[in-house]
Amino acid sequence: MVYSENQNREREIGIEVFYTSTKGTGGRLKVNYEDFVVNEISIYPEKAENAKYAVAKITSTNWETNRLVRMISKNLGITRNKITFAGTKDKRAITSQLFSIEAPVESVQALSMHQVKVEDVYASKKHITIGDLVGNAFQIKLRHTELKGSEMATAVTQTKDELEEVGGFPNFFGVQRFGAIRPVTHLVGKHIVHGDFEKAVMVYIGNPNDEEDECSRMPRQRLQETMDFEMAMREFPRTLTFERMLIGWILRNPGDYAGSIRTLPPNLQMMFVHAYQSYLFNLILSERIRRKMPLDRPIVGDVVLPADKTGYADHDKPVPVTKFNLDLVEKSVRERKAFISGVLFGSESKFAEGEMGEIERKVIETEGVKLSDFIVPQIAECNSRGSRREVLAPFKDLRLDCAEDSVDIAFILGKGCYATVMLREFMKSDLLDY
Repeated sequence: MVYSENQNREREIGIEVFYTSTKGTGGRLKVNYEDFVVNEISIYPEKAENAKYAVAKITSTNWETNRLVRMISKNLGITRNKITFAGTKDKRAITSQLFSIEAPVESVQALSMHQVKVEDVYASKKHITIGDLVGNAFQIKLRHTELKGSEMATAVTQTKDELEEVGGFPNFFGVQRFGAIRPVTHLVGKHIVHGDFEKAVMVYIGNPNDEEDECSRMPRQRLQETMDFEMAMREFPRTLTFERMLIGWILRNPGDYAGSIRTLPPNLQMMFVHAYQSYLFNLILSERIRRKMPLDRPIVGDVVLPADKTGYADHDKPVPVTKFNLDLVEKSVRERKAFISGVLFGSESKFAEGEMGEIERKVIETEGVKLSDFIVPQIAECNSRGSRREVLAPFKDLRLDCAEDSVDIAFILGKGCYATVMLREFMKSDLLDY
């Protein structure tokens, strides 16, 4: 595989290379909501009469998952922590996913919200967890491509062939992990693990971005310049719900920046540090590709993750690759019974050995972080023990249909893999939010 350097804005989130050598189609994703359809593939909890939880399939259009949960909780008159789901979904899309809600089935069935459809509601003794997510099925339309007609069809086919040759694509964390318009989530996490909570908050609520609309950008700019939180509360639009939560807390508790972060939904608190870990992983994977180390074949020093009963990686049972087990591990990886991994650095992380270990250590040392930084006593939700993540994301049932200046693409990915990361290999766009 011949990689190419990425000079686009994706470098801000640690994605520094393309894995394929083909021409990019260019173009735009999500021109319309219906251009990006996601159907969650999950394990349904067992039905039980008169049980504690209502399980529902909820299809939403243009709803970010945290904001959807907030609105459901408001409509039902319950706290957010009584609503669980298996995976966060894109906002500018049509998404279907499972929710479990600690509320009567009848109340959930009666939910009525704009661009939200609730169906297949039943009672269960078990609530939804992230472990119930198996994967996602995508139906996507790419529009306004720069390549046209037969030239585009040729480029798309060649990219497909290169990806199928290795059985997947580089498993980078996509821009959604960091913020499509303002990719700052990882920067917030970086300041949190370094213990600078004021800077973490100001990066999140200040730090204006030219890609934002003016009614959001200008209040951020004025707050950045004046640190006048009373004025910020008056000026920040109500659509910036979480920013206003932080501002409100600081007005009531001057100087308590860590406390303001604790007012946010727990999964958003966790996301800050997870995004920083994701950024570090992206840097590590970029360097592995740059060194032309294989993603589909283990080398001595690698750490592999065995497949679980669903066929996806078991992150709790890492296996070091040595010269003594290399042949066996190669066979397992080839048969999709094991996956090569990179470190998601946290308080209990262990590096790989050999060349992969060298890459992991160098990235972590360059960033100036250490194991203990990922224990955050002031914000318990930001603690992270770390894990490992597969470096190659397999895909299933890839289907392509090319028109003159658009492409319809359908495929299935495992949990934690990003459709936009697969599509970037086809598009090679110079935009961060495609």
